[in-house]
Formats: sequence, structure tokens, C-alpha cells
Amino acid sequence: MSGRKREASRSRKPACVLCGRADVDPDICGYLCATRGVHAHEFCLKFAMGIDDQGPVTTGIVQPPLSDVRRVVRAAKNKKCFVCGDFGATIRCAKAYCRRKFHLPCATDGECVTEFFGSCRSFCGKHRPQQTSEAAPAQGTNCTICLEPVGDGLSYHTMLCPVCKQAWFHRGCIQRYALSAGIMQFKCPVCAEQTAFSMEMITMGLQIPVRLVSF
Repeated sequence: MSGRKREASRSRKPACVLCGRADVDPDICGYLCATRGVHAHEFCLKFAMGIDDQGPVTTGIVQPPLSDVRRVVRAAKNKKCFVCGDFGATIRCAKAYCRRKFHLPCATDGECVTEFFGSCRSFCGKHRPQQTSEAAPAQGTNCTICLEPVGDGLSYHTMLCPVCKQAWFHRGCIQRYALSAGIMQFKCPVCAEQTAFSMEMITMGLQIPVRLVSF
């Protein structure tokens, strides 16, 4: 192998054995952990079918037994992601009898929901939990965070505070706010209610870190 090829090989980032991606947003997939040459993202491990939740990763080490991880990878070789169409999908919809599976980085494109609490369930776009509201945003309503238009109603990408029903926002905007604020500071941007608002957002698939506010 030439020196240039060796250098390119050394600089190539390792890919997660569960989602197959190397360059993904860590806010979506979490830390890239490694043990004995096996690389896997923290949240890919958390939501993969057949791997028990091992709690939060703090050391960058793959915590479930490697035998479990390898078994799941082998089983997923023939499992096609309903979003991207590639094989190797390790996350399945929790709805009974639903056969849809997906990769964690494909979740947003497929309008899937992953719940970061309890049993860490995952849902495809068809069976995901949805907000309910009789009200629709008034014409010209903007996201309370980015101040851009929110559209004409609730959707995967457009959300509403279940308490005041005045705060409309984009899923991406409220997710970034949640990651910055943490569970102790996360609240509705308009009415400032915390408990019911946080529970609704967690159920809708937002990740809210258990830590104090970051700057």
C-alpha cells in the first residue's frame, strides 16, 4: 500500500456497526463508542432491537456484551430500512404487528419517533405518537424560536405547547432548545410551564438531557 493510501486509510472515520454511518450528528446518534475494534453510537445501541438498555454512556465504551451487538448486526443484514432502502436496519417500530424497521439517522426523514425514557420505544412515521389540537395556527404564525413560518397545522415538523396552546414551533428548533437547556431548565417558550410541557415533548420524541443549562 502506498503512503498516500495508508494516510487516507488512517484518516477515515470508523462507521457504526448498527447504522453504518461515520459522519452523523452526535445530537441524533450520541457518542461513537468503541470496544476491541467494534464501533457503535450510543443511541443506536439504546434503540437497537435485541440489545437491552445499559444506561447512559459516559466512557465511550460499548457497554452491552459484544456478542449481543454482533448478533444484532448479523440479524439485521437482511432487514431493510423503510426510509433509505438500505439493509442493516436495527430499529423496529414498537407498534404490534408493524414490520417497519429503520436506521437511527433515517428517523427524521421517515418521521419516526424514538422515546428517550422508560423502555426507549421507537415508532415508524405511520404509528408514531401525535399531538392533538382542535386549533390551527393563525395565518402568519411564526415559530416562537426561529421566527419563521410554522405552516398551517400540526405535523411531525410543526409542534404546539399542550398547555397554553399559543407557542408554535418547529421540531428542529425545540429540539435544539431542549439540548441546550437540559431537563432542569426546559419549559414552554411562551407560558414557561415545565412539567406537562416536558412530558409531552419527551413523548413526541425529543431528547432532553438530564443536566443543567449549557452555554
